[in-house]
Amino acid sequence: MSELAQAGILRPIPALGRYLMFSVAQPAALPEALRRLAEVAQVASGAVVVGLGPQLTAALDRALPGLHEFPALSAPGIAVPSTPVALLCWLRGEGGDAGDLVLFTRRLEKALAPALRLDQALDAFRHGLGESGHGRDLTGYEDGTENPEGEAAAAAALVQGQGAGQDGASFMALQQWQHDFDAFEALSAGAQDHVIGRRRSDNEELGEAHASAHVKRTAQESFEPEAFVLRRSMPWAAGAQAGLVFVAFGRSFDAFEAQLRRMLGLDDGIADALFRISRPLSGAYFWCPPVRGGRLDLSALGL
Repeated sequence: MSELAQAGILRPIPALGRYLMFSVAQPAALPEALRRLAEVAQVASGAVVVGLGPQLTAALDRALPGLHEFPALSAPGIAVPSTPVALLCWLRGEGGDAGDLVLFTRRLEKALAPALRLDQALDAFRHGLGESGHGRDLTGYEDGTENPEGEAAAAAALVQGQGAGQDGASFMALQQWQHDFDAFEALSAGAQDHVIGRRRSDNEELGEAHASAHVKRTAQESFEPEAFVLRRSMPWAAGAQAGLVFVAFGRSFDAFEAQLRRMLGLDDGIADALFRISRPLSGAYFWCPPVRGGRLDLSALGL
């Protein structure tokens, strides 16, 4: 199944990343623009991951099973916004050359014009490497420790058994989180560990962590059914602001939404301690098409 997926979904985090977010400008020009995108997007090499949002499929008058807008949710003192995006291109800079990403951005902009307009380019990067080979969040904690691997990763992240044009696709959730470093740094080292539920020093889970600890709120095997996703998050920074671009790939949005609801405490009233030191600025859902013959397979859209 993995041979049908965009390569960047299953590969490790690159040295650099850039998230390009497009809106629909001229709906009538979309079919031709998406055909050009299928030609120039290097999805088989892992240089880019392409995600289509519900706004784009609606503009094409097409419905994709399982694709819907990100839910805006709230709890006392917490807001999780929904910020729809028509098309996302996650550029992956394996070689660590930011200039290559800038030039690739221009190429994609030209291919998509005039149908789609670039609204935001968010630059990200890998921060160090944890003991398990994952990058670290800017708080110093390893990200993605509990990711499934190998066949389990493909099973969690990719659509299977739905036929041509669907198998190998993935549902992608994206949120930009902004960290409150003053609030985080005001905590003792022990209190910081208890927010996450792991020791930063050795990445070991704290057995005595409070029920509000992030790892306990999102323990994938603790849900019924189990809620496994494949995390591919990267830190971002712009001026004095910084945080994490959270990305999760799944065979549907069900596992991510189960985790998000528990983080908010919507089922048991216990909110994730992570909200004490960080807040989401955005939230969007995408369908990442499969690959056929080294190109994006857009047959599910009639293209």
